[in-house]
Amino acid sequence: MITTVGELSKQRKTLILVTCCLSLLISSMDATIVNVAIPTIRDDLGAGLNRLQWIVDIYTLTLASLLMLSGAAADRFGRKRIFRVGLLTFAVGSLLCSLAPSIDFLIGARFLQAVGGSMLNPVAMSIITTVFTGRMERARAVGVWGAVVGISTAMGPLVGGVLIDSLGWQSVFWVNLPIVAIALVLTTLFVPESKSAKYRGMDWAGQALAITIMFTLVFGLIEKKPVMFAVTAVALVGFLWHESRHPSPFIDLRFFRSFPFTSATVIAVAAFAALGAFLFDVSLYLQGVRGFSAVHTGLLYLPMALGMLIFSPLSGRLVGRYGTRPSLLAAGAFMTVAAIGLTRLAPDTPVWQLIIMFALFGIGFGMVNAPITTAAVSGMPLDRAGAAAAVASTSRQVGVSLGVALCGALTGSGLWWTIAMFAVTIPMLGVAANTSWAYRTRDRVAPLLEQKVPAHAG
Repeated sequence: MITTVGELSKQRKTLILVTCCLSLLISSMDATIVNVAIPTIRDDLGAGLNRLQWIVDIYTLTLASLLMLSGAAADRFGRKRIFRVGLLTFAVGSLLCSLAPSIDFLIGARFLQAVGGSMLNPVAMSIITTVFTGRMERARAVGVWGAVVGISTAMGPLVGGVLIDSLGWQSVFWVNLPIVAIALVLTTLFVPESKSAKYRGMDWAGQALAITIMFTLVFGLIEKKPVMFAVTAVALVGFLWHESRHPSPFIDLRFFRSFPFTSATVIAVAAFAALGAFLFDVSLYLQGVRGFSAVHTGLLYLPMALGMLIFSPLSGRLVGRYGTRPSLLAAGAFMTVAAIGLTRLAPDTPVWQLIIMFALFGIGFGMVNAPITTAAVSGMPLDRAGAAAAVASTSRQVGVSLGVALCGALTGSGLWWTIAMFAVTIPMLGVAANTSWAYRTRDRVAPLLEQKVPAHAG
């Protein structure tokens, strides 16, 4: 049971939505801005490729590890309280990033930044769903939320390029500070406190095993230490055994009996692995191989970002009218064509070809988000839809981490063919998840999940 906050004025609800969207703005811009800054950081701090990969992956892995824990903490201790802690932690982490004298210090500061970031988006979405209780007003609020993702992604590379060329790579972290300050003031003044009347027990062992799986897998890829994969395998077996027996598991394995849910999870990993590898490798290519400035790099990212901005809401409408299959077919087709085209990437590839490939990739990626979320929550009981969506969100972060890690293990056309393979899985799973057999697996899961889950008094 989730507590509500009573009747609020329209103006106050608008200010609450603005506050929540500010947290989304900084977290969404952070990924693309930091990728544009990677080559400059490499030159300034003398970092090797593996350390550059950790700048991105320590952030995404920490987010993936803590998203669900932060959401549970907000339900237990108060959403406003955890949201403010997240904002403050993100601000301190951003400031330390800008002051980093070495690459290892920067990686540590990125970890702290991610701890704060894990308390922003999931908690902000909980605040929105608690404040906007009407079906139509909630739909409009979520629509605005989605638009902010598109706008921040589209503007991130260009804003980052201008800041880096004008003030240095440190400025991509400075930009977070005034936004956080505004969000903190608005949160203090206008966001009401709310918490759940009941909360699920914490599965600390499951949380630890999940973190072990993710970190050892990525560590093995980035540091080229295959022995870590054995640790990953042992942790995975332990995780599956533990979660199947825990009364209130970190991830309810019964979700995966629904093939549409399983396919959404795999698609999220594949699509975001492709995105993570794309952003990381293209930044190094444009600035390192081609010698373009950060601003020029940001401009070349714009076709991709605009494709995402325009086609993401279109995909949402398609999913609402025709289901997930058309969007997933289109997403896979566009991303595959773009990745195959980029297998021929060379130091003298014409810019117009880059623009076309980047735009195709952006269009494809823009089409994939709405069907992932829809498929993940489809058929789930209302009180478990949030947990299902959280697994999909975690899978996105795992995907980005995996994609960036592969940039060291694979190079040149081998990386792009791997990205193409990720992209091909999207329509394949999209078709399979929309069969009568898949629907039957989905329909059988809901009654299982409606069995009572142990709860603890709040």
